[in-house]
Amino acid sequence: MKLIVGLGNPSSDYVKTRHNAGFMAVERLAQRHGISGVKTNFHAGILDGRVAGHRCLLVQPMTYMNRSGLTVSEAMNFYKLDPEDMLVIVDEVALDVGTIRLRATGSAGGHNGLKDIEAKLGTADYPRLRIGVGSPTRAARKDFVLGRFTEDQLADLDPTLNRVCDCIESWLNVGIEKTMSLYNAGL
Repeated sequence: MKLIVGLGNPSSDYVKTRHNAGFMAVERLAQRHGISGVKTNFHAGILDGRVAGHRCLLVQPMTYMNRSGLTVSEAMNFYKLDPEDMLVIVDEVALDVGTIRLRATGSAGGHNGLKDIEAKLGTADYPRLRIGVGSPTRAARKDFVLGRFTEDQLADLDPTLNRVCDCIESWLNVGIEKTMSLYNAGL
């Protein structure tokens, strides 16, 4: 089993915000694979289904971004999963809209959701997929990530979410190293 965690913030106030790029990716993946029937467990909305032939739990923590580690640690402990069996999908202000970057491990890079996951798991050694949301110009970073995508950015994000799904399917089928070489080209 694999755990695919899209980070974001619950409630309609955060729909189509940059910080919810992880939620958007999980929703697109579920739609692509016909996975429905959200259940609530581990302080999250969870879909259980098959992605590219693999049993996966698609997870959207309902704890708000800064407490995402609670959901992740509870699910990982319950299913006795290793960190490499999980993929966390997050927004990234250091990448342009339309860009994705997959890593097998790494730092939180200032992302509070990743910081909380690392604190709860006691490691930074787990795969993460960053979705570019663009950089703030004059806006404070917090205001920027909690702001909504523009219509032009949403148009750019649409094919990116399909690429994210392709990347996740590749990760499931051929592993992290091969998938990084396929999807991180040009970075």
